[in-house]
Amino acid sequence: MFAWIKQKTELQKLQHAYCKLMKNAYKLALTDKSKSDRLHDEANQILSQIKKIENQSVL
Repeated sequence: MFAWIKQKTELQKLQHAYCKLMKNAYKLALTDKSKSDRLHDEANQILSQIKKIENQSVL
């Protein structure tokens, strides 16, 4: 009932940011390759942070 009150975890925030950057990079790939590449690089950095957090939670 009060799911909208529940705070997002750091992992959820990073996953949301990654998804948003990848969507924007895909849209920009059709018009501006350099901006798309920059967004894709940022998304890859976030992906590496996500993997670190997931690996820590497994251990």
